[in-house]
Parts: sequence; structure tokens; C-alpha cells
Amino acid sequence: MPTHQHSRGRALARAGAVGGLTLAAAVLSAGAASAHVTVTPDGADGAVAGGYTTLTFKVPNESADAATTKVEVDLPADTPFTSVSVEPVPGWTAEVTSADLPEPVEVHGTEVTEAPTRVVWTADEGAGVRAGQFQRFTISAGPVPEGVDELLLPATQTYSDGEVVAWDEPAAADGTEPEHPAPLLPVTGEPSGDAAAESQASADTAGAASSGDDGSGVALTLGAVGLGLGLVGAVTGVVALSRMRRADR
Repeated sequence: MPTHQHSRGRALARAGAVGGLTLAAAVLSAGAASAHVTVTPDGADGAVAGGYTTLTFKVPNESADAATTKVEVDLPADTPFTSVSVEPVPGWTAEVTSADLPEPVEVHGTEVTEAPTRVVWTADEGAGVRAGQFQRFTISAGPVPEGVDELLLPATQTYSDGEVVAWDEPAAADGTEPEHPAPLLPVTGEPSGDAAAESQASADTAGAASSGDDGSGVALTLGAVGLGLGLVGAVTGVVALSRMRRADR
């Protein structure tokens, strides 16, 4: 094969390699950005001030070598929930811890001096959230504190190799997401009739589209990113080939 054909082949190979590395970097960064502990309230109205709510914490495993064996969630002490119960998770033991509050608070006309402050889930022997898996942990809590727009619910994730990750950082003032964001629960006021109907319709539509938050939305996003980067790689290869041809003339 002539020398110029070898050069052309090498140029195309380099272009393809660049496109592949770019795609891999994009996929990995997208996965890392989405893999953190989150909290989601059930129901169309979300966490309504003064009412009870069901909260689901979604915990992904970020380690390739160890399993998640303990999950702890801290509940607010300055604006507490007075009642917390847990939904059983097969292979896990749950414990709700209560403590004296720093200052008494009034809830529905009653002075409260003690409240649940932490929920801990511990995996049974041989159980845990392994690489490539996630687990949902659900509690019922209430009444939802009034006079606040959101609640920060810091979580701690412990792995079987001893690594401990604290998800306790609030978002920056400019909205930038920190490296280890704390689960954030928005609190709403009780909606009126029309607003409640619109909220229910939106929730039904979102639920049908997400099919239970099984990761399909993320997969579609990554697929679109991959297609776009693939097109960029193809264009890069064509440009490189054109330049080689002009150089050979």
C-alpha cells in the first residue's frame, strides 16, 4: 500500500479514537452527575405543609467493589416531624431514633420537646446494594413543618469496605450542585381545587412517561448524547480524509 494511504488510514483512526473517547467521557460524567441520594414525596401535591407525606429515598451504589450496607437519614430538629414510620425492606433492618429537641416547638397547638431525628437502615448479613444497583427506602412522616419552603435531609451511605459518604452539602446560592448534595424536599402549601386538579394531571402524565423512574429517561438522554457525539466523530473523520486527499494532490 502506498505511503499516503497509510497516512490517511492513521488519520482516520485518530479521528475515530477521539470521537470514542469524547463519547465515553460524556457518558461517564453524566452517570456520575446523576448518581446521588435523592428524596421524592409521593402523591400529586408532594409534601404539603401541615399534612402527612410518604418519602422515598433512592440510594444508588457508586462503588465497583463494595456494597452499600447502611443508610442513615437525618431529620430536621428545628422544624421536626413528630411522627415517623418505616416501610419494611427485605434484607434490611430499620430503626427510628428520637431525641430531645434543642428548643421546644409548637405543632398543631401542642408543645413538642422530643421528636424523631434519624432513620437508619442496616443490611442483614449477605445483603446490601451492590455495584450497578440502587435501593429505595420509604418512610411516612408528618406533620410536614409549616413556614418553610424546603427541608434538607442529609444522608450518610456506608459501604462494606468501610468507606463512608456523607450526602450533606446544600446547593450554592447560584444553584450550582455540590459534589455530595443533600436530599432536598420541597414543601408546598395546600392547593385549592383547580390547582390540585392540575397538579394531579401533571403527576399522572409524568408517571406514565417515567414508568416508575426505572432509568429510561436517563437512558434516552445518554442515547441522544451518544448519537450527537457519533455524528461529530463522523464529521471529524470526513474532514480528516478530505485534508489527506488534498495533501496527496
